[in-house]
Amino acid sequence: MFRKTFTLSVLFFLCIGFAFCSGDNVKLEDVQKDPSTEDPTGGDKEEDKGTIDEDLVTENGVRVKAFAMLNLDRAGLEQVKLAVDAKDYDLAAERLLEYYRQAKAFVHPSFDINNVTVSDQDQLWADNGMQHIFQSVKGFDPLCYDRLNEETGEKEIDWTYWPKKDHEIRWQLHRMYWWVPMGKVYYTTKNEEYAKEWVFQYQDWAKKNPMPTEDMVNVGARPNKDNYDFTWRPLEVSHRIEDQIIQFQLFLNAESFTAAFLTEFLINYANHANYILKNYTPEGNHLLFQAQRMMYAGICFPELKEADTWLNSGITKLNEQIEEQVYADGMHYEMDLGYHLAAIDIFYQALRVATLNDKASVFPQSYKDIIRKMITVTYNTNYPNDIAPLFSDGRQGSSAVMKRNYNGWLDLFPDDQELMYFASESRQEGAHPNYLSKAFKESGFYVFRNDWSKGVIQMVVKNTPKADWHNQPDNGTFELWYQGQNLFPDSGAYSYGGDKAANQDRNWFRQTKVHNTLTLDGKNVNSQPKLVAWNAEGEGKTDYLVIENESYPNLKHRRTVYFVEKKFFVILDEAIGNAEGDVAIHYNFVEGETTSNEKNFYAATTFDNKNVALRCYAPEGTSMQKSVGKVSYEYNKYKERDAYAFSYKKQASESSVKFVTVIFPNKKAPAASRIVWLNQEDADAKEMHFKIFSAEYHIPYL
Repeated sequence: MFRKTFTLSVLFFLCIGFAFCSGDNVKLEDVQKDPSTEDPTGGDKEEDKGTIDEDLVTENGVRVKAFAMLNLDRAGLEQVKLAVDAKDYDLAAERLLEYYRQAKAFVHPSFDINNVTVSDQDQLWADNGMQHIFQSVKGFDPLCYDRLNEETGEKEIDWTYWPKKDHEIRWQLHRMYWWVPMGKVYYTTKNEEYAKEWVFQYQDWAKKNPMPTEDMVNVGARPNKDNYDFTWRPLEVSHRIEDQIIQFQLFLNAESFTAAFLTEFLINYANHANYILKNYTPEGNHLLFQAQRMMYAGICFPELKEADTWLNSGITKLNEQIEEQVYADGMHYEMDLGYHLAAIDIFYQALRVATLNDKASVFPQSYKDIIRKMITVTYNTNYPNDIAPLFSDGRQGSSAVMKRNYNGWLDLFPDDQELMYFASESRQEGAHPNYLSKAFKESGFYVFRNDWSKGVIQMVVKNTPKADWHNQPDNGTFELWYQGQNLFPDSGAYSYGGDKAANQDRNWFRQTKVHNTLTLDGKNVNSQPKLVAWNAEGEGKTDYLVIENESYPNLKHRRTVYFVEKKFFVILDEAIGNAEGDVAIHYNFVEGETTSNEKNFYAATTFDNKNVALRCYAPEGTSMQKSVGKVSYEYNKYKERDAYAFSYKKQASESSVKFVTVIFPNKKAPAASRIVWLNQEDADAKEMHFKIFSAEYHIPYL
């Protein structure tokens, strides 16, 4: 099924979890009453009631606009309404604060207000935050944002500070990752200083970064446009919508969380949600995050007049986008296994929240069925340690997080034996899939596997349709796992760009030639894939895959991958067409020392007991080059590694150029002399005959 491609800036980091703020079951008697103030004015004229001056701020700092945003006829708000009608806004704010403090919290799957703990990282980020040392994107050290205001001569927080021009640093600053940790520390210690500082920072940010007006949003030459592009990018706005629900619960009973501040908080929160309504990102994972968080906002703050609009908007978007963004085989259309997992979590969490709040019917059965298909992609492409390949903008994930994911998904599919298998410790429960290798033909991911144990040999091949931004130009590439080691990791994503230097960093890791595939003159390939053949046999048989990609004008790359007797791989690469130039096959090893032999086109790792050797058979005139490669498992960090290329000067008169590479994983890598193509010179052969160590293997041409 065809899926749209899209352009977006990133991400990512995925942080799901909050406690709901109030419930439908709040009763009037739950709110403390003062009989003497039921009609504090002794009776206003009826025509004066309900008229609210939204610009009014009382001497105590209560923002009257907040009451215009509330549904004052909602059960539980009777005493608030009485005070508002009497125009005693300070009293109304006090009663509203009391209402929220007594309201029963919804149960949420990812955040339990009754079981708040503080990790070492929470404590560090909270304490740093108290000193205005803020953690933005992981991969960079936290920065002190105190700067001297030349006009006042005083130090203050400079929310525009941006010493290294990486976009993620500045975007993610405005997600305020340290505010929830500050809340956790306050909640568990009742140290009022954390609450006082949070309120100060909240108000300081809101004052210096007001919501842009409609004119400012729509007109390109708006004042301070650059800053608004960071502070009010819809992804960051939606992140604040979610995290401020958690912060609301954690700080609600603090002395610093005054009735006046409550009105400011509610106005700011409603502004955020209404901003998203008008500024949804058109497509991609950003849209999913925004829809999910709008749904949360509507459920969490039902007292606000627009709550149902937010809720229904989020639900509608999620129902639309799960059909739009997911291929028929279950893969998310960004072609990034990390964002694929994020999309699963968004859809799953939304369904769970709806179920917990008696709204499960808003999602049809087909929604749940698609989530299950997406999960199938994840456990097939993941390695035995539950880590995904680094394709596209991927980063190394967490085995512990994946184990929690599997256990969470079991809540939706409690009788699913495969999920039970992946969720269980040591995989002793349930049952693994009844197949080994698996093709996801619509999206272009192919998995070879010889077992479901941790000692598995597993290769994941990628040959996907075009998908902008997160997807990299790397069709035909692969990763290979053996005995707990990824022997050919993808390059990963070091940076999401920013200024010229940051963009150069990003583009280096995106290059086709730093992936395990074919290039012409070192240029990036186009993404025009085709599946020619896929065959996955039973135990001991040879699986094979034939894929093509129209990589360049007048040059098609056809790659045939044989998984020979489920033991090793033979890759036949053909560069087909009349294009001329340097045709090269690239192999990028895992970090660590390798050994090589240019005469025999051979390279191998040198680990103690989990190695791989490759030997390439190429046209006469081919040269072997070794270079320093890089692999990035985390943002803004990389490791050097050995990279090899086998390059041949192709002429226009040559209709096809072929490379045959044997890739043999083994505890001890075989020497070049132990990998022999026996009938290489036989132009009429129907099979390739190889001898590796003392065993012979016959592999048919397809």
